[in-house]
Amino acid sequence: MKFPTSSSYSYSSVTPIHSVFLRTKNRGKLSFNLFQGTSSPTTTASTTTSTSTSSSSSQNHQLLSGSIPAAAMVSSPATHPHHAHYPSPLFSVAPMMEWTDNHYRTLARLISKNAWLYTEMLAAETIVYQKDNLDRFLEYSPEQHPIVLQIGGNNLENLAKATELANPYKYDEINFNCGCPSPKVAGHGCFGVRLMLDPKFVAEAMSVIAAHTDVPVSVKCRIGVDDHDSYNELCDFIYKVSSQSPTSHFIIHSRKALLNGISPAENRSIPPLKYEYFYGLLRDFPDLRFTINGGINTVEEVNAARRAGAHGVMVGRAAYNKPWHTLGHVDTVVYGAPSSGVTRRQILEKFQVYGDTAVGRYGRKPTVRDVARPLLGLFHSEPGNGLWKRKADAAFLHCTTMKEFFDETLVALPDYVLDKPIGEPPSGSDDPFANIHSLLPPAYESRELELQYA
Repeated sequence: MKFPTSSSYSYSSVTPIHSVFLRTKNRGKLSFNLFQGTSSPTTTASTTTSTSTSSSSSQNHQLLSGSIPAAAMVSSPATHPHHAHYPSPLFSVAPMMEWTDNHYRTLARLISKNAWLYTEMLAAETIVYQKDNLDRFLEYSPEQHPIVLQIGGNNLENLAKATELANPYKYDEINFNCGCPSPKVAGHGCFGVRLMLDPKFVAEAMSVIAAHTDVPVSVKCRIGVDDHDSYNELCDFIYKVSSQSPTSHFIIHSRKALLNGISPAENRSIPPLKYEYFYGLLRDFPDLRFTINGGINTVEEVNAARRAGAHGVMVGRAAYNKPWHTLGHVDTVVYGAPSSGVTRRQILEKFQVYGDTAVGRYGRKPTVRDVARPLLGLFHSEPGNGLWKRKADAAFLHCTTMKEFFDETLVALPDYVLDKPIGEPPSGSDDPFANIHSLLPPAYESRELELQYA
């Protein structure tokens, strides 16, 4: 199926395919510009070392296009100057193993110019041991800014080395994983959410990471682990990490983790959500910045969480499984920008440019299936969606380019589905935060002397 060319969004406005993956002086970034010819500038930056300043680094990153209301640019507590040229992280897409890869992030940025994007979690050991093959793990296109690298690990030396190795790739923040309940991570790996039981080590790790980078650092964690799930224990963790390291931003998945007997998927649904713990942290640590995560699926719920006081909101599965219906509303509903009027056909035009250069870049990988997988939720609940997915499954067996894939599959979808811009978000959803402030736990009183010697 051929894409019709439009004057406002044609292939002539896209970097030629043969130059898509040519390197710039900035090591590790892919030099294609999917937004060339629109109002979004290409982000370029020279390679820096860990000794370069935050201010000079932030000057190299320009705000992606989109009219952001002044309220969206107001600094929340502990905002780092490196973020000054970006829209505030009011909305971010959660790091998800095997999901938030380059292919998904390319699609996400084509839909939303303002959402903050996170990588999959990368173990520090992977970065260190693959130091001669880092592009495969760390490179990304400049359009993906603002983008956060999430790392995990329990070895301070490797965390330091991994941070230094990641510096030339110029991520906008480094996030430390203290929330993953996977047995491979929290069990045998002894990091992820298990680290919440050792806040002293987390503080040391955050100090080491911060000492080897000039960008902000943050922690993503749960509200507790197994029987260590009281509000005071959560506060002890936040207090110790923030007071003994430069950490001022915490992303809180508002469920505890159960390390024995349930799967990672069940850990996202079985432990009950306790949003009151998150809002208690806002009350008890007013100088820190908190992003809420867990159980939030629509932009209406995002704004409800913000109205209740959250500095930022992180959405995971909904942003992946229904990218058009979730990310498609972020710029307008969350950031107050005017609608871009972009259609899914136009998005796929540009994704094809990226995809045909990505397929087979590392020998047999990635395959068309790998690159196209994030697209499978793009037509969620639309007429033709079921047939499109069946045709996609068949095409994956033999297509070797994204052009072939689209030619074979998009015939399943009506033109009006491909060509209509995002509509108004559905209204009338319940506000899960309407009475949250009446449910807060008793105020935390820090046990400073006890913690000092713990």
